[in-house]
Amino acid sequence: MSDTIDYGNLMHRAMRTLIKEVLSDIAKTGLPGQHHFFITFDTMHPDVEIADWLSDRYPGDMTIVIQHWFDNLDVTDVGFAITLNFGDNPEPLYIPYDAIVTFVDPSVEFGLRFDSKDDEEQDAEVVSIETAEHEEVPEAPMVEATEDDAPPKDAEIFSLDSFRK
Repeated sequence: MSDTIDYGNLMHRAMRTLIKEVLSDIAKTGLPGQHHFFITFDTMHPDVEIADWLSDRYPGDMTIVIQHWFDNLDVTDVGFAITLNFGDNPEPLYIPYDAIVTFVDPSVEFGLRFDSKDDEEQDAEVVSIETAEHEEVPEAPMVEATEDDAPPKDAEIFSLDSFRK
């Protein structure tokens, strides 16, 4: 048994569980109101499954938009599968929750950003929620999987750093 509580790892799991629950609800009932998501993920994560042309085009991070058109949303305990439209070409993707870098719902100004210094320390890092003035979310190139051209609202995201000792 450890002498300390691993709050960083507990926060990571709680926030990824939140994402899982939100996506599970969307899979059952669809997106309510104006809700939509920008999800940035690490395309190099070993369990990510995307088309070769997408991984070639986005060799680091990629941001997807879940808004008007998506299909086959299948949510599991470790990740989710979804089909999105890229220039009139439906493409299936599989994204494990561990690969998610940011999750933003600009319709309600909500966002999460998962920090890690490197792969070995990822589980020890606390989920950081930064203010939009300091850092824009999402950071990665955005792949539009929607026909809506309206610009997203900036998300107001709070920092947990002030609570650290």
